[in-house]
Amino acid sequence: MASAAEQLAANLNFGAFAKAEELKKRIWFTLAALLVYRLGTYIPIPGINIDAFRQALNPQSGLLGMFNMFAGGAVERMAIFALNIMPYISASIIMQLMQSTVPSLEALKKEGEQGRKQLNQYTRYLTVALATFQALGIAYGLQQQSGSAGSVVLDPGPFFVLTTVATLVGGTMFLMWLGEQITARGVGNGISLIIMAGIVAEFPWAIRNTLDLSRQGVLSLPLLFALVALMLAVVAAIVFFERAQRRLLVQYPKRQMGNRMFQGDASHLPLKLNASGVIPPIFASSLLLLPTTVATFY
Repeated sequence: MASAAEQLAANLNFGAFAKAEELKKRIWFTLAALLVYRLGTYIPIPGINIDAFRQALNPQSGLLGMFNMFAGGAVERMAIFALNIMPYISASIIMQLMQSTVPSLEALKKEGEQGRKQLNQYTRYLTVALATFQALGIAYGLQQQSGSAGSVVLDPGPFFVLTTVATLVGGTMFLMWLGEQITARGVGNGISLIIMAGIVAEFPWAIRNTLDLSRQGVLSLPLLFALVALMLAVVAAIVFFERAQRRLLVQYPKRQMGNRMFQGDASHLPLKLNASGVIPPIFASSLLLLPTTVATFY
């Protein structure tokens, strides 16, 4: 069974696209929202010495490196969107797990649209709590770091902690709101598009670094082509398994309406092979890299 996006792509032509004013408005709104997100990744939080931060903590390795990739480079710049949308994703997973264990939440899930709105509100509250906890850890951790360029924090103290927490939590909540606006008024799922924009934004730098390694002789030309081929093969395999379906046969029995007998019909129920998506690998990688990252702080 083709998805709505596949059906649109199959029937899309330039003539129909030129007349689709609503679709063009949604596309422009999505692009504008993603541009706002990218601009926010270049605005540093107040009171930070960026050079000292890069020397004291290497944001390209370990858990910080993975978060920096998902945040579109916001971690290495310690920008206002450094936490990105990850607290919201964590809160969503926690709420989904709790719906299976907490009877009151399970009852809300069965109430339909009203229950879904209430669960979304609980998810937002949990997002604020998780983002606040993470922002406090970042604020206190930054105050303890220093490099050859000086202290990471220009003026440590309670005021720096307060402004850092408010800035990081506000950035996460803004991204959560922006993702919801993209979903409602743009094209596609807003949260997924924000994560994708952060990852894709790092592609040019990764390509440049790879070419620099090849030019310096660290990476041989045959190995470079093998790496590109491997990347293409991995992407093709991921797309294949992401789109894979298990079609369950549904057989409808014969039925009689009045004096007429209708033949039984057969159909299928598509069951997606990878229903959980990429969220489990992301959090599994975070858990595996956590001990190494904690060790680097000490």
